[in-house]
Amino acid sequence: MHNYLDFEKPISDLEGKIHELKKLASEDESIDTSDEVNRLEVRVREATADIYSKLNAWQKTQVARHPQRPHFVDYANALLTEFTPLAGDRKFSEDAAIQAGFARFRGQPVAIIGQEKGHDTKSRLKHNFGSARPEGYRKAIRIMEMADRFQIPVITLVDTAGAYPGVGAEERGQAEAIARSTELSLGLRVPIVSIVIGEGGSGGAIAIAVGNRVYMLEHSIYSVISPEGAASILWRDSTRAKEAATAMKITADDLKSLGVIDGIIPEPLGGAHRDPQSVIAATGDIIANALSELSSRSGDQLRNDRRQKFLNIGRNL
Repeated sequence: MHNYLDFEKPISDLEGKIHELKKLASEDESIDTSDEVNRLEVRVREATADIYSKLNAWQKTQVARHPQRPHFVDYANALLTEFTPLAGDRKFSEDAAIQAGFARFRGQPVAIIGQEKGHDTKSRLKHNFGSARPEGYRKAIRIMEMADRFQIPVITLVDTAGAYPGVGAEERGQAEAIARSTELSLGLRVPIVSIVIGEGGSGGAIAIAVGNRVYMLEHSIYSVISPEGAASILWRDSTRAKEAATAMKITADDLKSLGVIDGIIPEPLGGAHRDPQSVIAATGDIIANALSELSSRSGDQLRNDRRQKFLNIGRNL
């Protein structure tokens, strides 16, 4: 069963009726509900297409946060082989919010870094809901330094509401760790391809999203702060998050038009959680094309192009 969002009620009502009819037919073989089920399935597709064709920024935020949306571990399992995760920052401890290591992507050695939110209560607690502490970003730095040393491309998958704002994280240098990770990303002499697969929140996202190519899934979001946080700061009222989301221009379409990202990866009808395999495959194709395009460039070209890309953001508005 799907976990329905509040604006998906017309879809949930129709799919509820389909479920009831299929259950009725399974309990009594003399009852044929196939025609009615087919009719309702057509209505479901029509309703889903209509609703998802006009999502506002706040509704896209809800889709980006959907609990059944594929996360880092799903992409890693589907796209990578010989994945060897590495743990610890060699300074304090391991942070499970950021997963990182080396693997093969379609036969090519790559370094992979991404945030993992978890799928259930136990795994969400383990991964701290994808909100990394300083040691997570220092682990990312360690992996990127190794990738640069051995001339291995870097792939990053971004999915976090933001870096963890706890007292301990601040005491251990959260802002410094994020800044160092961002600085290092700008200086790498290997290709970096970054994909925002869910939420791209604040410095917690940009710390691993400074890529030569940056893409977003169609219903993902990317922003300097969460809509709730922005509403709390601007209006002292977190309930105005919908208004903040619209004003902040956080959707893939907005950010593509502003030149912040390079492209948008289409999602299946109803969002990535409806058909994870297809969106993961499409993401793999985008990554492969980007790496192929960047492979002919020298280390200096990659570094200079990456720096110039981010310096140009906002200049032509």
